[in-house]
Amino acid sequence: MASDMRTPLHRVLGLGSSHSGTLHFWRQRVTGLANIPLTIAFVIIVICIAGRPYGEVVDVLSSPVIAIILALMMLSIAVHMRLGMQVVIEDYVHGPVARPLALIANTFFAFVIGAGSIFAILKLAFGG
Repeated sequence: MASDMRTPLHRVLGLGSSHSGTLHFWRQRVTGLANIPLTIAFVIIVICIAGRPYGEVVDVLSSPVIAIILALMMLSIAVHMRLGMQVVIEDYVHGPVARPLALIANTFFAFVIGAGSIFAILKLAFGG
């Protein structure tokens, strides 16, 4: 009969050996759930502006509500992408140098994509 060596607090928090598995799991699920309405809103926005002249498209995309929806979508997608790729890298990239480098590159890539997208949205929103 094996005894459980974890403390009661450790069992309650649900932390695995890396102390972040549950948090990673829930972040991925929450961002995935947030992506559903944000993506639906994005598709509706694209359908509404399809075929309109450039000036009208800029006017629609510079609306504060639309800009906030698009910025939230890009933020959620970038975080979700980073978390998903982190799992793939941890599962399939081996080696003491390759894995940490791939994880660092994944984080930087997600940050650059998210920051660039949000910059473009803000530039449209503020008429830059």
